[in-house]
Amino acid sequence: MPLSEDEQRILNEIEQSFHESDPKLAREVGETTVYRHAVSSLKLPILGIVVGLVFMVLTLSQNYILAFFGFILMFLSGLALAKKLKFMGMIGAQQVTKTLKEVNFPRKNESE
Repeated sequence: MPLSEDEQRILNEIEQSFHESDPKLAREVGETTVYRHAVSSLKLPILGIVVGLVFMVLTLSQNYILAFFGFILMFLSGLALAKKLKFMGMIGAQQVTKTLKEVNFPRKNESE
């Protein structure tokens, strides 16, 4: 249900007052998403997959048992990644993508 003009005006005044009273907090709240923590928790399983793959490829020609440990690391990291992605769900996929970009390439603040 849309807000009436009066309610929208009051909401805009509250928002403007919030920005004037604490601009740093207002900027932080505006940039923080629900999925920020969830996206940062994806870094470790992804790193595990990459490290396991590199380890497997490097050791495969010397000892297949060592390469198997690389495969196990990749497999367990993949399971952890799938579990975290399932937990996050499909809702908010665009927000996750936006958060990934912000985590990897944060915007530079003009005021700092």
